[in-house]
Amino acid sequence: MTAQEKLTLKTDNHKHICVGLDTDINKIPEFLLKEENPVLAFNKIIIESTKEHCGAYKINFAFYEKDGIDGLKTLIETKKLIPEDILVIADAKRGDIGNTSKMYAQAVFDKFEMDSITLHPYMGGDSVQPFLDYEDRISFILALTSNKSAEDFEKCELLNGQPLYQKVIEKIHDWNKYQNCGLVFGATNPQELISSVSLMDDLPVLLPGVGAQGGSLEEVVKIFDATGKTNYLVNVSRGLLYLDSTPAFGRAAEESIVKMNKTVNSMLLI
Repeated sequence: MTAQEKLTLKTDNHKHICVGLDTDINKIPEFLLKEENPVLAFNKIIIESTKEHCGAYKINFAFYEKDGIDGLKTLIETKKLIPEDILVIADAKRGDIGNTSKMYAQAVFDKFEMDSITLHPYMGGDSVQPFLDYEDRISFILALTSNKSAEDFEKCELLNGQPLYQKVIEKIHDWNKYQNCGLVFGATNPQELISSVSLMDDLPVLLPGVGAQGGSLEEVVKIFDATGKTNYLVNVSRGLLYLDSTPAFGRAAEESIVKMNKTVNSMLLI
C-alpha cells in the first residue's frame, strides 16, 4: 500500500488519532526497566493496545537517535511491530540543501522504510524535492507549529499582510505535483486554523499539540467537520503514553484512544 492509501483507509473510517511514539525511558513504568530493551518493550505494549483504534503512528527520531546505534536498532524494531496497513510517520523535521536532503530521503524512505516524514521548508523547494521524488510517500511540511515560539517567524506578516505560514501553505500546493505533500499545523492555534483551513484544500494535515501542549481535540474536529475535510491526523504523545505507571498502562492507553475516537464520532455532522 502507498502512504496515501494507508492514510485514506484510516481517516475515511474516522480514525484520526496519530499515536506519537516519543518514548522517554525516564517516563515509562519502572517495572519495565528490568527488560533487556525497556523502550522496545514499552512500545510493543502501546502498539498492541492502540493499533485497532489509531490512524497512524509517529516515531520521533530524536528520542531514538540520542542512544546512537542502539537507539536506531530500537527504532527499526519498533517499526516492525506496526501493522502494514497503518501509516508510519518519521518525525525527523529534515530540510537541507538538495544533495544533503537526497541522503536524508534515502535514509528515511529506503533504509528505515518509513511511509512519511516531517520536513521544514525554510530553505525552499530544492530542500524538499528529494523527498517529494518518492511519489508513494507523504511529506508533511511545517506550516504553523504548536510551540509558543512559532510566532517568532511563522506568524510574521508579509508586505501584503499575509502571515508567513499561509504563504508556506500556498507554496506547498505548488510543490504537490505528485499529490504527496501534506502540512503540519499546530492544534494550539485554533483561530489560525479557522482562517487557514480553506487554503489547505486537499492537502492532508498533521496536527500536533493536543493533550500536554493544550490543544483541543474537539476544536480541531469541529473546524474540519464544518468543511467536510477528513484527511487529517491529530497527534497525541505524552497525553496518551504516560497515563499509568502500572502493568495496566497499555489498557489505559487503549481506553484513552477509544474515548478520543468516540469524541470524534460524536461530533461528526450527519
